Amino acid sequence: MSNHIVKAYQSLPVNFSHGDGCYLWDSEGKRYLDALCGISVTSLGHNYPAVTAAIQQQAACLLHTSNLYTIGWQQKLADLLCQSSDMDRVFFGNSGAEANEAAIKLARLYGHQKGIHEPQIVVMQNAFHGRTIATLAAGGNPKYLEGFGAEAPGFDHVPFGDHEALERVVGPETAAIMIEPMQGEGGVRTVPDQCLKGLRDLCDEKGLLLILDEVQSGVGRTGRLFAHEWAGISPDIMAIAKGIGGGFPVGAFLATEEAAKGMTAGTHGSTFGGNPLAMAVADAVLDVVSDREFLHEVQRKALRFKQALEGLRDRFADQIVEVRGRGLLMGVRLAPSLTPPSLVKAAVAHKLLLVGAGDNVVRLLPPLNITDEEIAQAVDRLSLAMSDVSASST
Repeated sequence: MSNHIVKAYQSLPVNFSHGDGCYLWDSEGKRYLDALCGISVTSLGHNYPAVTAAIQQQAACLLHTSNLYTIGWQQKLADLLCQSSDMDRVFFGNSGAEANEAAIKLARLYGHQKGIHEPQIVVMQNAFHGRTIATLAAGGNPKYLEGFGAEAPGFDHVPFGDHEALERVVGPETAAIMIEPMQGEGGVRTVPDQCLKGLRDLCDEKGLLLILDEVQSGVGRTGRLFAHEWAGISPDIMAIAKGIGGGFPVGAFLATEEAAKGMTAGTHGSTFGGNPLAMAVADAVLDVVSDREFLHEVQRKALRFKQALEGLRDRFADQIVEVRGRGLLMGVRLAPSLTPPSLVKAAVAHKLLLVGAGDNVVRLLPPLNITDEEIAQAVDRLSLAMSDVSASST
């Protein structure tokens, strides 16, 4: 192990050499079932033929120019994204943090143009929007903010799910409300459809922008192309990333014409965002994931997976408190006697990859094209891991 890498991660001692579909192989040739997807990134699994071909073909043609010039792939993908949503404009970056940072800037511009001196954005407690200074402040999680100096101003935090508290904090300086339709890092907590509708109505009534962070929940993860579609609403600004690149770094914000009007030449930019290679890969992913039949299959498999997890909950009634989630963004909330890191570590021993979250939850984020057989394998391996941690806790 190198001593020269910044110790920002508590990495497990597993080094993967290659992958195919839902599986990864480590440097010793051991095969693991990937129910993590690099935290909702490899949406079509590993070495998906269309994604691999897009990378190879575009890499042999052109990697990068600059946004100083027209990028044909970028224009094509922007058209596809807007046709698949109620959005009018797209800005491409490289990550979810960048997409959310740009969304915050856009909302502040919007407020400034309305005459608000210091625009405020209402955000939820226990949210996660990234690790830049602004997105850390938007999340407001003390464990991520500690040691980084004064918290960036401009955010009003309210408890998740407390609509009355949200209404009380909205005032003349409020420009927008920012929320994840599903909190991933915060513990796989889903905003009820009626609450999203209520937020949309409140924003319309008060003249505010509704910003949805769909970095983790978007691009087919819930069985719809975007999670907010379940509520039958549309945001004014939406951040996406992770799954849209299928493993290649791609991020973007989408916005309505009204919300995007403040972003003119020179107000924002990205050196690498929207480069030809990234756009070709994202186009290949979107072509698969946006297909109606593909999304129906995600819904069917998600139901199968959740039913199997509920069966596991019945078996470990003292250790599993709740099964959460929508689509293939699922969470298992553990009893206080267990911890997510212990279960994640035990699962690795049984060649299953998971990730922890807040509220004592372990997340399952498998590829959207996982098979029924692989779902059964994942639950079987999780059961073995649960037996291990249950035994060690007694």
